[in-house]
This record gives sequence, structure tokens and C-alpha cells, in this order.
Amino acid sequence: MQHTTSADGTLIAYDTVGEGAPVVIVGGAFSTAAGGAPLAAALADAGYQGVTMDRRGRGESGDTAPYAPAREAEDLAAVIEAVGGSASVLGHSSGAVLALFAAAEGVPVTQLFLSEPPFHFGEGEPDADLPDRLQALVDGGKPEEAVTLFQREGVELPDAMIEWIRRSPMFDSLVPLAQSTVYDAVLTAAVSTPTDAMTSVAVPVTILRGEPTYPMLVRSTDLLAEAMRDAELVVVPESHDHSADPAGTTREIRRRLG
Repeated sequence: MQHTTSADGTLIAYDTVGEGAPVVIVGGAFSTAAGGAPLAAALADAGYQGVTMDRRGRGESGDTAPYAPAREAEDLAAVIEAVGGSASVLGHSSGAVLALFAAAEGVPVTQLFLSEPPFHFGEGEPDADLPDRLQALVDGGKPEEAVTLFQREGVELPDAMIEWIRRSPMFDSLVPLAQSTVYDAVLTAAVSTPTDAMTSVAVPVTILRGEPTYPMLVRSTDLLAEAMRDAELVVVPESHDHSADPAGTTREIRRRLG
């Protein structure tokens, strides 16, 4: 992993594979740079430079209080500067929310690929105090409970799936990311409905979703496509249940980047 310094002095870890035009992958909740590695490898095989990053508070990246969505936009800007000064960006889930927000903030993005961003558009909003309750659990030494709370109220996973995850080996890898659930909750609440600046970004936008995926994400991507008249909505049949299949996603990116 390499490191770059964000505007507030936070070290942000990133990795690159391949050569060619950079495509920065911004992951969603509980994701790290390692989770984006298969997609980065597929992009490299297609002739691009696949760039993965640890968002602040995750993996090898640092963290600086207080958090604000604008700080994460600056983190993405720092990574883009480190890989050449401009880049296409593929954001998945809350990473897609961040990518669109960052573009509206003026981060030098040349093309946006938004994979299943969870915009609520005024329906089914999590409780406004969710970030505070998550932070209280983290501060109280209960990161496991923060992970579970975010899964239940932030992601709306069914209790049976939450219990399965908690008993599975993967749960131990989620616990160190508990602080990042606060940040995802703050980010997605701040722009639960995209702002006018976000829906009018002056770069090409492709909205991606899998088949099948969760009804909330179908609604989100449909409404986003309606709000962004120049955006293209594409169904990636290889992507299932809120995943971003590396081969299918790379195919759609290549069709638009050349």
C-alpha cells in the first residue's frame, strides 16, 4: 500500500495495479482496499490502472476528528492527485454516494460510475440519531454492537442474516471497522436525497445496478436516473444482491471509457 496526505493531514492508503487511465474504486460500508482488489485486477486486465483505497478510519488509512463528508471528498481528491491529477471513479453503495458528492464538491473526476447508491429520496430514512448511537457504542467499548446496529438500522439487513454474520468468521474482520459505520451513517443522512449540485455534475455518469438486487436499491437507482437526465442506467446481470461483479462491471466501464 502507498499513502497520500489528505487536506486535513490524514494519511490515506491506496494501491494500484496495471497501467493506463486510472479508475479509482470507492467501496461501501465495511469495505477496504482489499475488497476492491478483484475489480481492480479486472480493470488492469482491460488496460486501465485499477486504484483501490482505504477510506478514512479503515484498513491502513488514518483518521482525524471531527468527521464530515467533505473530509472524505478531500481524501478522494488526494488519491486522485497521487495517481495523476484526474481519474474516473467507480463508487459502490455508500462509496457511490461519496463519489457523486465529491464530484459536486469539485473533485477532479472525469467520469462517474455509480453502483447501487443507497439514496432514500425521503422514504424509509434511518432515525436521525443513528450516528450518535453508533458513536456511543464505539466510545463505550462496544464495537461489536455498533456493527450489529448499523447492519440492522443503517443497512436494514434481516435479523436472521445479522445473526448469521455475527456467528461467521467474517464478523471479526468487521469489528475493527466499527468507527466507519458512524461516518457512513453521517454521509448517507447528509445527502439522503442528492442535492441539485450532485444531480447536475458536469461529467458523464453511468448508474449501475445488479439483477436481482434489493428493492430499495432499484428504487434509488431509478429515481437517481430520473433526477439526472443525462445519466445512463445500466443493469449488470452478473451483479447480484448488492454486489459489483468484477467482470461485468469492468465490461460496462470499458464500453464507456474505450
